[in-house]
Amino acid sequence: MKHYRDHYFQKAKQEAYPARSVYKLKEIQKKFSVLQEGDRVLDLGAAPGSWTLFAAERVGKKGRVLAVDLQAIERDWPEQVCFRQGDLLCPDPDLSEALAAWAPFDVLISDMAPQTTGIKLRDQTLSFELAKSAFECCAGHLAPGGGFVAKIFDGPDVPELIAAMRKRFAKVKGFKPKSSREESKESFLIGLGYTG
Repeated sequence: MKHYRDHYFQKAKQEAYPARSVYKLKEIQKKFSVLQEGDRVLDLGAAPGSWTLFAAERVGKKGRVLAVDLQAIERDWPEQVCFRQGDLLCPDPDLSEALAAWAPFDVLISDMAPQTTGIKLRDQTLSFELAKSAFECCAGHLAPGGGFVAKIFDGPDVPELIAAMRKRFAKVKGFKPKSSREESKESFLIGLGYTG
């Protein structure tokens, strides 16, 4: 298991990504092609920045990535990236202005995760609330036909969110990347073809 962890950690270091989580998004991209050149992307829970950097690579210089996180991220971003520290559920004027300027987005991605407590059901519930919040952000922010990716911890509430997504997306899939740690309870919900 240690070798498994080291493989993705070392690979991220070699490829200049801040975290191994980038390989999860790469697998999602390979399977579902959620990111296209020229897309406008809203990245929620962006810290430490791996998903943001990969999204910027995929959308190219004609695309845009608005990255949002409660934590500050101190780094040099590609020119197509705009980072805003803040809470999308209670946006300050700076974040509201950025959202208004860039919406609607072609893709909304969320790698948000709760501060885990070690209490399985509580952690699952907190993760569900974050994934649900990301899904609810699609309303008013995601363009028709758009794509959605959100991390969620497996638990009894997941079918509820999948059912809600099926009312808003042409296709909904669950996916567990190979680069997720074997013991991890995380998986990802993918929505394609947003119908609004």
